[in-house]
Amino acid sequence: MNSRIYTVAILGVGSRGGNGYGRIINTMSEQFKIVSLCDIRRERLDMFAPEFNVPAENCFDTDEEFLRERRADLLIIATQDKDHVRHCLRAFELGYDVLMEKPITADKDECLMLLEAQKKYGNRALVCHVLRYSKPYMKVMELIDEGKIGRLVAIDALEPVKYWHQAHSYVRGNWRRTGESTPMILAKCCHDLDLLQYYAKSRCESVSSVGDLTFFNQDNAPEGCATRCTECKYADTCEYSAKDIYVNGWHRKNTPEDDWPFNIIASAPITEEKLWEAIKNGPYGRCVFHCDNDAVDHQMVQMTFKNGVKASLLMTAFNDKMGRCYRFYGTHGMIILANECVTLREFGKDDVEFSSKELLESGHAHGGGDFGLISSLYAMLTGAAPESTSLEASVESHLMGIAAEESRLHGGALIKIH
Repeated sequence: MNSRIYTVAILGVGSRGGNGYGRIINTMSEQFKIVSLCDIRRERLDMFAPEFNVPAENCFDTDEEFLRERRADLLIIATQDKDHVRHCLRAFELGYDVLMEKPITADKDECLMLLEAQKKYGNRALVCHVLRYSKPYMKVMELIDEGKIGRLVAIDALEPVKYWHQAHSYVRGNWRRTGESTPMILAKCCHDLDLLQYYAKSRCESVSSVGDLTFFNQDNAPEGCATRCTECKYADTCEYSAKDIYVNGWHRKNTPEDDWPFNIIASAPITEEKLWEAIKNGPYGRCVFHCDNDAVDHQMVQMTFKNGVKASLLMTAFNDKMGRCYRFYGTHGMIILANECVTLREFGKDDVEFSSKELLESGHAHGGGDFGLISSLYAMLTGAAPESTSLEASVESHLMGIAAEESRLHGGALIKIH
């Protein structure tokens, strides 16, 4: 039995690197030890360094200083999308194994460059496609592998982005401008594109896509609205009001000290005073119809895989609930995955339902996928388990997303991937 303890450095201790992966890893003392942290926000370091027992001299607030030398066996890269490639390239040079938050990049050449660098330096590199490690999604693959629906013919996928999540992340937030982050089809649907090629068990041959920014612009601003919610006469009636999303929403969740999305706009421990300050003066208090956003609010993608499987994906901001919905159509039945509940419908037989209660890991994000990924990480690093979400596998779905955005920008043109 392997008794090695891997040392871990975390670059970006935000909601994913700190609250998510960091806290899970910190409970696995027989496999991992967190030894170094880096974040541009000193308050995040001050919060997580004591919790993870990382000494002050191993905490850094600039990536330049942090990446001057190798500080651990494994580096978790949980920075902004635009920084992933340069951080990963430097990590390879330093000899790190890498766990990288997705998306990797929106540039095909950068994807190929990373693969070449990994080949050159020989590092292990895994991408955080956490839904592959979520039990409901694993159950679907199990049923497909068992032949329960015969040969898979087509997949229909819906990614409903809850209306206030769209406002938070893609209108006011870090992913609002494509040129500064990644196109929304990659930023939000990286999971979906990865899963579709995973279930299809084939490379994607061609993609076409259409989509637009139709609603979150000045043309749809209510008459007489202000440019900031705190100054607006619609602050108590608009569903996109920053007051309702952040202040009222925080109270509806029983005033947590450190919880998304509130910890994105205000440092923990969160207080009502901090939230008001953020929406009065920061980017998250802007009217959603008066921002500098260009991310789409809906997009449709059609995919054909080399083995003949077809897939469609609809991403839309116009929903009051989150929760992916997938339908898998086979020659002898179908599978429905909705709200993390799996239903098997074999032709001529009664439905079999696998409830979310049976399948989910309680207390962990993405249907237990975050916990599943980190639980599998040690086995993948030691070679005891296959690297399901390797860099090479992830690049395939990124090429699909890059092609989808190219198609969208060219009016739905068919784009060949390979």
